[in-house]
Amino acid sequence: MTDFLSELFFIFQRFTWLSLLDVLLVASIFFGLLYLVRDTQAMMLLRGIIFIVFFILLLTSLVNLPAFSWLARTALPGILIAIPVIFAPEIRRALERLGRAGTLLPGRRLPNHTPAQVIHAVVEASERLAARRHGALIVLQRHDSLEEYTRSGVPLQAQVTAELLMQIFYPNTPLHDGAVIIQGDRIVAAACVMPLSTSGALASAPSQQMGLRHRAALGISEASDAVAVVVSEETGIISVTHSGRMIRRLDPPRLENILEAFYGAERTPPSPNFFKRAFPFLFSKREP
Repeated sequence: MTDFLSELFFIFQRFTWLSLLDVLLVASIFFGLLYLVRDTQAMMLLRGIIFIVFFILLLTSLVNLPAFSWLARTALPGILIAIPVIFAPEIRRALERLGRAGTLLPGRRLPNHTPAQVIHAVVEASERLAARRHGALIVLQRHDSLEEYTRSGVPLQAQVTAELLMQIFYPNTPLHDGAVIIQGDRIVAAACVMPLSTSGALASAPSQQMGLRHRAALGISEASDAVAVVVSEETGIISVTHSGRMIRRLDPPRLENILEAFYGAERTPPSPNFFKRAFPFLFSKREP
């Protein structure tokens, strides 16, 4: 015990500000890696790898097993080489996020203004589609460009209205299968192909009634900062995805509040006639 305390005191004596910076850098790298693989299938694989490594280290330190120790030392380089192959989707997603880091600089970001009437049209269309059990996937662009996915669909450049969204997602129409991409106050394209999510969020969900539309909604939210609104064809449930997260079972008022929080849409100011109707005594002329 005395030797341990003396060694610990010796370590603290040599601990400097550079040592603290070194520890913080290593901790931040591990935190970033764990943050990238959160709620994914890679997290379960990482837990299994950590358990195996811990078990091997514990077994070799407590019991003298020369053959097993040799096997563990020989297999360790192979495990390190296999890690990039196992976590290839997560590494690719991390590199894509790193490549989009330049969009945080001023002047390169796309406009993030979605008018209030566009949000109202999306909410109204989602409510009416959910009542009819018509599946839909509506992607609202934010700062990141969705040009790559826009090219995969049919260009429209049309004004956003609830009636047009309902017509697009009417069953068996040419444009109903795919996503609608909204940029600002325009529907830029329909029938767009979205990337499918590789996370385990849907696999661990209690409801199994989520199909390709929900995977595509999660996928585009993982590949960009866009917000996707999904209407389930099976249940009529309205969901919203952003940053690899999904909020389900939304009613129209809550959906509108969420979209306004994301896009900062300003409500249309009341007209002067509103105040006249609300406070008539302020505008009535007094008799002399």
